[in-house]
Amino acid sequence: MLYKDIHIGQFIKERANELEVSKERMCSFLKKDEKAIDKIFESASIETDLLLRCSKLLEYDFFRIYSSHLILYAPPSAVDKTKTKSDKIPYFRKNIYTQEIKEFIIGKILSGEMTHNEIIQEYSIPKSTLHRWLQKT
Repeated sequence: MLYKDIHIGQFIKERANELEVSKERMCSFLKKDEKAIDKIFESASIETDLLLRCSKLLEYDFFRIYSSHLILYAPPSAVDKTKTKSDKIPYFRKNIYTQEIKEFIIGKILSGEMTHNEIIQEYSIPKSTLHRWLQKT
């Protein structure tokens, strides 16, 4: 799975097909007509409340696709310890790697698509972390 170019409508359509969820069921759950469902399938992006409802209906965390993109492609932030964090929004550590991310990275190495050094440079994954993942395979 590629996390770089996300077309969320395609992912939603694939998941609906996997689960054999009918358009009628989607229309009912999402409170949309068939044209709107087709538009969701064709959309590269959708509103977050609609994405949340799709996640519930299709029992899949579509937000994780975007989280994976951030982990793999967002530039590492400069650490500024003088800044205080707001209590109004939750903060998450960026370097939490899901099993899907690990499999994606390991797959690139095992297939010969990328070398260890290319992975480290492209995705800013520490050498020791990558080495630990490869030892476990």
